[in-house]
Order: sequence, then structure tokens, then C-alpha cells
Amino acid sequence: MKKPNILLITSDQQHWNTIGAFNRELHTPNLDRLTREGTTFTRAYCPNPTCTPTRASIITGKYPSQHGAWTLGTKLMEDRHTVGEDFQKAGYRTSLIGKAHFQPLKSTEEYPSLEAYPVLQDLDMWRTFDEPFYGFEHAELARNHTNEAHVGQHYALWMEEKGCANWRDYFLPPTGNMDPNQTYKWPIPEEYHYNTWIAERSNAMLEQYAKEDEPFFLWSSFFDPHPEYLVPEPWDTMYDPDSLTIPSAIPGEHDNNPPHFRMTQEENPDFTAWMETGRGIHGYGSHHYSIYGDKKRLTEEDRKKLVAVYYGMISMMDKYIGSILDKLDELGLADNTVVVFTTDHGHFFGQHGLQQKGGFHYEDLIKLPFIVRYPGQVPAGAQSSAIQSLIDLAPTFLSLCGISVPHAMTGVDQKDVWLGRQGSARDHALCEFRHEPTTIHQKTYVDERYKITVYYNQTYGEIFDLQEDPGELRNLWDDPASAGLKSELLLRYAWAELGKESMPMPRIWHA
Repeated sequence: MKKPNILLITSDQQHWNTIGAFNRELHTPNLDRLTREGTTFTRAYCPNPTCTPTRASIITGKYPSQHGAWTLGTKLMEDRHTVGEDFQKAGYRTSLIGKAHFQPLKSTEEYPSLEAYPVLQDLDMWRTFDEPFYGFEHAELARNHTNEAHVGQHYALWMEEKGCANWRDYFLPPTGNMDPNQTYKWPIPEEYHYNTWIAERSNAMLEQYAKEDEPFFLWSSFFDPHPEYLVPEPWDTMYDPDSLTIPSAIPGEHDNNPPHFRMTQEENPDFTAWMETGRGIHGYGSHHYSIYGDKKRLTEEDRKKLVAVYYGMISMMDKYIGSILDKLDELGLADNTVVVFTTDHGHFFGQHGLQQKGGFHYEDLIKLPFIVRYPGQVPAGAQSSAIQSLIDLAPTFLSLCGISVPHAMTGVDQKDVWLGRQGSARDHALCEFRHEPTTIHQKTYVDERYKITVYYNQTYGEIFDLQEDPGELRNLWDDPASAGLKSELLLRYAWAELGKESMPMPRIWHA
């Protein structure tokens, strides 16, 4: 029997309830197709609700506290073992097309970064780049979300090769000259959008692998729907803002939450006590204002429009995911390819009065869309509530391909769960958020029913009963009637922390 191929397709910062098959306000025919042809896991979680830590966890099979890329602005050290190395040793070809974000935008002598200025825009260097990259023998990279000035690398080269000589017109200064106050409609032609680039280059890799009849691990890594909220026409007007459900805060819902929740609802909150490194801290500011453009106060019309454009970004991405799925069919690869669609973490677009992301471990931010398709192997048209974590991807991919899983990986092998042979492989998930060394450092334990979040050196926290309070409106942390539950969940959390420790080798003798 031929070794199965692995195709991992990820979006960036996508709310779990943004697939048309389960939310009729959206149109996502290709993701809907995956739900019909595979299994949707409704309890999938990220190990950290920001990009670098979670993306590093995907390729290492370890938590951020274990692999070391603990927050944005850090890097995954090059000596860390990655799943691509295991695939290559087993005779697989490996490639990454799109967003990596394993390294920061700044480089130092001690911590050099290939994703930093100015090298990120040294197009001559990227034109001949052929170095292995974290276990990927072939990598084509970009770093910008929508019109960010970070544009460069292989994406900029591709735009030039396609004849888009004026590509700088579609990106912000100092790289480009686009007006930073232009919102919602991105004037870049769709043919030059990075969705087109990712699909085209992913399909080229599939054609190469099919021609050479080689097994592969391919990661097609999309950038949307990560804000800024920008998308080309006609996608920017695909959804009527007045016809959508716009989430909002419930009066008083933060009264019993830790202080940073309530402060987000103030006009001018002072978060200096949380600022430790002097770097930006995501989410710690007023959520009444846009963090882009002129940072204006969000009106009700703005809030409606940003949701409409966020959905438009998802629908446009869905089109290009469909292009990759169609290429699998065209090349006769679909039946022997495990396809996983998910995202790196979730997103707020008004839920609990919050926007985007930060230290708020609601389901909106840490729960993920997660679909697995493997024709004839993974049950089709099924849904499962078996808990998944993105750190499980690496060991499960290896297990499905008959490759030994390194002992040091702390993710769980979900193979039998995906194949429908086993009900569950884990009874909880852990999510970490360490955005400053000590002041923003929290961890969440979530099981079938309950969720508890603890904060370093703090006596406050959160407990939510997801069965009785799925909207997470009643924090039970200080509820006298829940004192016994609190003690039990703190113990379960401690056990989970003990249980996730890495054991690089088994014990082989008595001494």
C-alpha cells in the first residue's frame, strides 16, 4: 500500500464558527465539501492564541513552553526538532507555501531572523533561496497580512513575475504608497492577491510530486482572514452588513472577570502595569477603537462592516482552497491524501465586547475550525466532539504514515480517533498565553465540560461551565458555591501540567 500524503491547509485567525455548513450566514462551498467528505471535530484548540507559538507547535508537536517560541517577537530556534525532518528521513518530500512566522520581524546578532527587515525585502536573495527551513526542503514565504509593509520574499517576486510592476501601490509605506486610511476594499487585483499565489504555487508542488510519484507533506498556509479587514472586489461587498449577526458584550458580563477584561471596555485604559518588555501587548487597550489606520472609534456601522469584510475574506480564501482540492482530484491524488483544514487560533469580532485577540481565553479565541478528510479511512459527513489540539498534528501525521513518533513530542496521537476507531485520545486541552515574562502569563485547562484559567502570581482567574453557560458569561472563580469545583479543577490542571512533560526516551533499565 502506498504511503499516504499529507496536505495541511491553514487559515490565520479564523473564528471556529465561520464555515457555511454550520453557519448559514457564510458561503464556503469548498470547506463545506470537506465537511461532507470528512469528519469535523467540534472541540479543537490551539496551544496559544497567537501566531508564532502555535505555528511552532504545529511543526514540533510541543507546547510553546517546551519549544521555546513563547510569544510574538521570539523565534523557534533552528536546533529544534521538527516533523518535516521525520518525513524527509522516511522518504517524503516536504514544502511550505505561504505564511511561516517562525521568526520575528527584527533580527539581532544573537537571534538572527530570515523573516526580519531588511532581509525580508532582499528580493535578490529570495530569488535564489534554496535552504532547508525548519524541516521543509522547499519553502516559498511571505510575511504580510493584507497590505502590511512587511510584503516581500517569494510573494513579491511572484507578483513581479506575473507582470504586476506596480505592486507597491497596494501596500503601506514605507514599502509601498497605499493610503493607510483606506478601509475594507483592497484595490489589489485578485490575480495578484496572495490567495492566488498560495494556490498556484501549492498546485505546482502537487504537480511535481505527482509526476515524480513521491509521497509528500505540503503545508498550504493562508494569511486571511487575519485583519486588517481588506479584500479585493467583489468580495468586499459580498455580504450585507445589515443582514449579519453582529456579536456584542452583555452588560455586566466582565464584573467578575480579571481586571484586564473590564479595562478593555474603557475609553482610555492604563495598561502600563502590564508592560514589562516595552514591546507591544496584543489586546491590552480599549476595544472600542480600531488598531489600524487612523485608530478611530468603532461605530456601529464600522462593527457591521468589519464583520462583513471578515466573512468576505473567508469566502475568497475558500475559493482558492477549492482550487487546491480540485488539483488533488485532477492529479488522482485525493484518495491517498490526508487533508486537514484548520487555523492557528480564533478571533473576536465583537464577542464579549472584544476585537481580534489578546489574553482572553474564551472559546471564540482558542477553539478552532478543524476538518479531516481521508477518503475511505476517515468517516465522511461525520462530526466528533473528541478534543483535539494543534500539538497533536505532528504525531498524528507521522502515525498515519507509519513513521515512528519521536518520544520528545508531547502531542497526542489522534490516528484512531480520526479513523473512527476510538472515541477520544485526550480528556483535556491546554492553552498557554505568555505575552510578557511575568505580567502577562496565563494557562487554560479545558475538558469536556469545564474551563479554568490561572494567572502567574495572581489570585484572580476564570472558571466557566461550558455545559450550563456556553456563552461564558458567568465566571465561577469567586463563587462560594463553586469552591469545591475550583479545587477539583486546579488539581486537574496541575495533573495536566505534570502529564505534558516531555520524555525524550523511554526508561530502558532499572539504573
